[in-house]
Amino acid sequence: MSRDTGDNLDRNHSANMPMANVMDAYLSRRSVMRGSLGAAIAMIAGTGLTGCFDGGGSDHDDPVTEPPVTEPPVTEPEVPKLALGFQSIPGSRTDACVVAAGYSAYVLAPWGTPLNSNGNPWKSDGSNTSTDQANAMGMHHDGMHFFPINGSSEDGLLAINFEYIDTAALHPAGPTTDVNGKRPVEEVRKEINAHGAGVVRLKKVSGRWQVVDNDPLNRRFTTASRMEITGPLRGTDHVKTKYSTAGTHCRGTNNNCGNGYTPWGTYLTCEENWPGIFVNKGTRPEDQRRIGVGTSSGQYKWESAAGDSTEVADEFARFDVTIKGASATDDYRNEASTYGYIVEIDPYNSSTLATKRTALGRFRHEGCAPGLPVPGKPLVWYMGDDSNNEYLYKWVSTAVWDAADANPADRLATGAKYLDQGKLYVARFNADGTGVWLLLDMATATTAGSTLGALYGDLPGIILNTRGAGDAVGATPMDRPEWTTVNPLNGDVYLTLTNNSARTPEKVDAANPRGPNRHGHIIRWHDSDDQLSFNWDIFVFGANAAGTADINRSGLTELNQFAGPDGMSFDSRGVLWFETDNGESTLTDYTNDQLLAVIPTDLVDATGKQVPVNAQNQVDLRRFFVGPNECEVTGIAFTPDNKTLFVNIQHPGNWPYTDKATDATPAGAKVRPRASTVVIQRNDGGEIGTA
Repeated sequence: MSRDTGDNLDRNHSANMPMANVMDAYLSRRSVMRGSLGAAIAMIAGTGLTGCFDGGGSDHDDPVTEPPVTEPPVTEPEVPKLALGFQSIPGSRTDACVVAAGYSAYVLAPWGTPLNSNGNPWKSDGSNTSTDQANAMGMHHDGMHFFPINGSSEDGLLAINFEYIDTAALHPAGPTTDVNGKRPVEEVRKEINAHGAGVVRLKKVSGRWQVVDNDPLNRRFTTASRMEITGPLRGTDHVKTKYSTAGTHCRGTNNNCGNGYTPWGTYLTCEENWPGIFVNKGTRPEDQRRIGVGTSSGQYKWESAAGDSTEVADEFARFDVTIKGASATDDYRNEASTYGYIVEIDPYNSSTLATKRTALGRFRHEGCAPGLPVPGKPLVWYMGDDSNNEYLYKWVSTAVWDAADANPADRLATGAKYLDQGKLYVARFNADGTGVWLLLDMATATTAGSTLGALYGDLPGIILNTRGAGDAVGATPMDRPEWTTVNPLNGDVYLTLTNNSARTPEKVDAANPRGPNRHGHIIRWHDSDDQLSFNWDIFVFGANAAGTADINRSGLTELNQFAGPDGMSFDSRGVLWFETDNGESTLTDYTNDQLLAVIPTDLVDATGKQVPVNAQNQVDLRRFFVGPNECEVTGIAFTPDNKTLFVNIQHPGNWPYTDKATDATPAGAKVRPRASTVVIQRNDGGEIGTA
């Protein structure tokens, strides 16, 4: 979630033990990871691991007796140790991108770049029409993934999110309202079309990536696009509207932030701060209250354009979810119930509809990272709910992975196989370094002695109230859980916890004095083979280098200090890259938002066991890239050969000045800011980041 969107309110009024308390008890144990580099290599070879932490507890909720596991010796030739091949760079406070020595960066496909001939080129005065915007790159680029064409690292599709809009930049002189308080329909349509997601064909020509104009696979998904609803909510009374009386379709996706992907080649886009576009002026049902639908007006007042003579199929009226008709099929009381999901897109087939996979829960989705696919075992995805004191979730498919599904004839049918039937879990982190995945299903007991079925009636009711179900079963409130990613070398899962301004000083103590948590941290865990439990530790604490020892728990220096960890991904080699959305003043005074890299399997103690970032090994966490003033660095994607790295620059203040990302906007010059993808390449043509 960008710090420029979302209201940062705490809507979790449950009494569940907060992450602060769990961290207090956990940190006193000084737990370290279990599992050497040799074991990680054994995992790659298919021998597996039974756990990765010395958590002091069982891998299961109830004590069981398990036979000892003996790992076979690794007989493969010694693998050369992976190492970062750049030196950490200083922070930067300029209207330009800065990248490590030996690298170059240029701007690609900024906001307004036409994808086909139906859209005019971007105009610097903001005068492009809503039709132009519907056929062009949207605003505020965020999560993305590169899908190669025929396995190529020089030809592929970039699936990309457009998280939110800056109305001051979108329109020639900002947004307007008439004397009756109504928004002009052309402005509203343009704003609707600037949200969503897109697919754009890219090719590398003479060493430089460029958009392929008018490619048949180029397309946009906006807040107005027709989409299909699948999973438990499909066809239920919860999602029937005047638009889709059968409850099988809906319109649009909005506030698309983090992302994921599937082993069969589809893109997963995550609906995050979407509640703000709706308004309910009557009595809100509990799910709307818990998730944050407003009661006075929508964030952009799109509903105010309703009734215009040019309105088509209630395109504006649908944002007012107040009950007005005799039944749900007479109004849009359920329109908000069609948002808050993981949306699957087939980037390779432009004739398909985007599909909302409701089984994966309804909340403010941030990321959706897949676990490592293993033939014969269920597939897994990990998801954060990006708000203060919200939860971490996991989806486990009923179907076990069949490697033949990696290249199916119908990708969305394969998506239905793995994403419509399965189990949704929410995490509880225990103080002893263990954790439990709590099933969100009918028979699951609540902490009050009831069941989720008794509370919500059926599985669709549980899904609609995912947050409330997490409250009821005792999940652990977290410090804004955002992006997840999985280490390809050993299956460890990482989660960015960006910050938590709602944590009160009363929750702090000597072991965790950061309340409110202004710096954030990254947590990691390893699941048990049965997917019911896990072991966890804190991988790194964000901090300013000059902070006290209690603040700077990872021993960071000026060359790697950070706050607000947000976007995050492993590349295929096992390098962890993470980005920041920082709002902590000591860090913002020193540097703009940034991209850092570390190789977790290189951080080991004398016995070869993996350990967190600490004062002794922190030099191996390095700053690689810094964005321009006022921006957030977000979204990350790699080509298969790891020779191109794509990152996104969101909400820059006065950039880009040229198509060279590292060119600073001259002092006194003013440009209409454009969110953009930045292409980073090594000057000698080698792999990004490593020696």
